[in-house]
Amino acid sequence: MTLTLENVVKTVGAQTHLYPMTLTLHPGLNVLLGPTLAGKTSLMRLMAGLDQPSGGRVLMNGQDVTGVSVQKRSVAFVYQQFVNYPSFSVYENIASPLRIAGLDAGTIRERVNGVAELMHLEPMLKRLPAELSGGQQQRVAIARALVKEAGLLLFDEPLVNLDYKLREELRAEMREIFARRSAVVVYSTTEPFEALTLGGQVAVLSEGRLLQTGSTLEVYHHPSSVRVGQVYSDPPMNLLQARLGAGRGQLSGGQEFALPAHMVALSGEYRLGVRANHAGLSQNNAGDLQLAARVDLAELSGSETYLHTTLAGAALTGEGGAETAHIVAQLPGIHSVTPGEGVTLHIDPRRMFAFDMAGALVAAPPRTGSQPLTPTGRSA
Repeated sequence: MTLTLENVVKTVGAQTHLYPMTLTLHPGLNVLLGPTLAGKTSLMRLMAGLDQPSGGRVLMNGQDVTGVSVQKRSVAFVYQQFVNYPSFSVYENIASPLRIAGLDAGTIRERVNGVAELMHLEPMLKRLPAELSGGQQQRVAIARALVKEAGLLLFDEPLVNLDYKLREELRAEMREIFARRSAVVVYSTTEPFEALTLGGQVAVLSEGRLLQTGSTLEVYHHPSSVRVGQVYSDPPMNLLQARLGAGRGQLSGGQEFALPAHMVALSGEYRLGVRANHAGLSQNNAGDLQLAARVDLAELSGSETYLHTTLAGAALTGEGGAETAHIVAQLPGIHSVTPGEGVTLHIDPRRMFAFDMAGALVAAPPRTGSQPLTPTGRSA
């Protein structure tokens, strides 16, 4: 099965929720990545038939289903909230779509038991949803979607309301589950790390616009624009304005550095992007760019420290505005620093992206390995 959105648009009154976009999804995992209000849920509701586009068409296997109701489509939807029937047992919750479809008792029992085993729900089949934890309730909702064996499975940020440990556990399981299904699976998330962990194909959205599509790793390593780079980085990609030429680079604040191989042919004004996990307090090699900065905030998150800093020298603001005066560094471990304290940031130019002044990617750093990413993103 293939799902195609052909020049779809969605407006509500004077507001545009989705600008014209065309997207084809194939069997396997397809991730919709974007911040809140990017249009992910609006797009999924069009896919499901819950809403109709204001323009354009929705096609399944080449057949126009734009006006076909959700009840007549082969689709299952899992939401952020734990949507279960409170008076039904876990077994009956999972079985409910099969009973509505009129399947016989033997088929229902076989399919419910099979998906319950897959989602580790066998010991809980006689319980009510109120007797389950949040993670278990979401497992039930996912199981009810899987048991339908629909051609289109939609997951709208299904793990967002779970704690970190449960998210990690379910995310790993779902990746394996998706790999074994022939359906078109669409999974929306605001988290770049979740998209990378799940793999598959990704569509990056922002403010109702489709920015880029491709494999999750390819888009991560080659964001087509500044905006894609920022959406596909958490925290958003840092930006510095620089003049490049004759094998050298000079930031707006005057700091010079030797251009790495992937930027050595560039000449003119550019915006250089560096992800937070590639900015640090220690030197990695002799060619590191060293920037004097003032600490604004040290944000502790688990085993990491997010260091929010302002670069020394007002000249660094440049044409790009205040965004170029600030650097967020993602540091492994707990670092004791005080707001107002001066630090020296080290950035390896070999990890920098170069965008032209219109925001288009012109040079990307070479990939340094294919190992799976850790939450710190250090292997990326």
